[in-house]
Amino acid sequence: MLSLKYLPVFLAFSVMPPAATAQQPSVLNEVVDEIVKQEQREVQLLRQYSPLVETYIQYIRPDEHFGDVPDGDRYFLGRAVLAKGLELESLKREAGMKQKMFGGWGDYIMEFVPAGFLQMIYLDTNGFDRRHYKFKYVGREFLDQVRCMVFDVEPLPNAGKRRFVGRIWVEDHDYHIVRFIGSYGIASSTSYYFNFESWRMNVAPDRWVPAYVYVEDGSVRNAKARNLGFKAFRAQTLLWGYHVEDVGADQGLSKVVGEVPFPGMYQTETEGDFTWLQAERSRAQKAEDNVVDQLEGQGLLAPHGEVEEVLETVVQNLETTNDLDNPPDVRCRVLMTSTLESFTVGHTIVLSRGLIDVVPDEATLAAILAHELGHILLGHPIDTQFAFINRLRFAERETFRHFDFARSPEEEQSAKGKGAELLKNSPYKDQFASGQLFLQTLKDRSKDIPNLISPHLGEVPTNWIPAPAASSPQPNNTKVNNIIAAYPVGGHIKVNPWNDQLRMLKQPVDTVVEDEKRPFEVTPLAPYLRWQESSSPTESPTGVAAESARQGQVLACP
Repeated sequence: MLSLKYLPVFLAFSVMPPAATAQQPSVLNEVVDEIVKQEQREVQLLRQYSPLVETYIQYIRPDEHFGDVPDGDRYFLGRAVLAKGLELESLKREAGMKQKMFGGWGDYIMEFVPAGFLQMIYLDTNGFDRRHYKFKYVGREFLDQVRCMVFDVEPLPNAGKRRFVGRIWVEDHDYHIVRFIGSYGIASSTSYYFNFESWRMNVAPDRWVPAYVYVEDGSVRNAKARNLGFKAFRAQTLLWGYHVEDVGADQGLSKVVGEVPFPGMYQTETEGDFTWLQAERSRAQKAEDNVVDQLEGQGLLAPHGEVEEVLETVVQNLETTNDLDNPPDVRCRVLMTSTLESFTVGHTIVLSRGLIDVVPDEATLAAILAHELGHILLGHPIDTQFAFINRLRFAERETFRHFDFARSPEEEQSAKGKGAELLKNSPYKDQFASGQLFLQTLKDRSKDIPNLISPHLGEVPTNWIPAPAASSPQPNNTKVNNIIAAYPVGGHIKVNPWNDQLRMLKQPVDTVVEDEKRPFEVTPLAPYLRWQESSSPTESPTGVAAESARQGQVLACP
């Protein structure tokens, strides 16, 4: 009996005698059976999780100078309760995102419903099996480090409505579906379906979880559709926080909170007592720690990692070059959302993932951090009531109602001045031109992306960057076409959906034409797929097949 583990080698290289040719379809059928079983198992396993889900949608319109540009947007943030199917609990202050999708198309009106985008993490919630679908083998393909078999899938006659039509990529180790592109039906005069691309990532041995969905529907060039009220759009759905309860779990009972005195530490009975000033500072620190721990525990703050270290390095550059007396111990953290915002919590500077995503260079990032550092140096306080742990006992959906770290206009103005002072003495003092271009582009686009610049907890950086000095070097004219004012949404920071760790990706250095720049726009992402070390396939003949597939060999399979 043929082992399925060695099937890719068989398909790629086996030259079968005529008498055995009839067996080949049955082997392919066995593969399909394994894929179906694995997908059904996947759906059941996902029921144990409740990840955070963020969907950001941009309508698009044509522009003669910049190609396709934003023309309004929608936003949803919530927690999926996969044990209950497609149920979502909104975390936004507003009621949700159930709004008209298109102005109207005759008598046909469609709506954006958050659960509709969440559904795209599944191929079929009503049963993905051979009784409802037919499978056509296409070939083999590498998705980064993961070798895959590719199948076209479509529903059988009388399979019912809302069945997946499209293409799937199946890793050839345990037959997990790792990518699929298509829609939940074929468009007709009476029905319409979005086109989407869904990705899963390997996060643990034999475990792939939905991580990202991209939707692109409608053509901005179709004048007839626009006249009927049909608006083309692009959307991104991100999922994370599948396993955030493990954050810090390895510390166990050894974790120390605050200073613990030991025998003989103090010479007198009162020596260890806090002064009123120390007590006040300790209380503020406790409030800061409580807020940060609460947000991280909910999956709204990423755990400290390499992106946070980059931010802290920039802050240290600002502090060192300004010769600050007794500089505060500043920490940096990242809010996981796509909204563009930043704020401080005590001595912790928080920038959103979306803001870091779109910032074009280190100098612009330094200007934003300098503004927030200004708040800290000026002693703009945290609400010390958060030092009482009972103040944090509220339902998760109430988070953005209880937490608000926006500053008063007076505090913002003083922080702006302090930030400008820090920048003028910093290594970034001659690099303000790119920051000004970033802010101008943000202002120009702001009316078309109102939800992207609607912060959950802080402020949007609007006029924090000083104007460049007259002596500042201007961009070389030969490179002006390659200047990127801002990056697209989601294009800079990669999210690990399992543990919320973030990684900063390298940005393009090649020449970018004008309509490729896409500032603040939704663009497709292609997550880098790799095996987790402990779950990667062992060395076997399938590795030979994989390498041959990389070199473009075609499978001998019907």
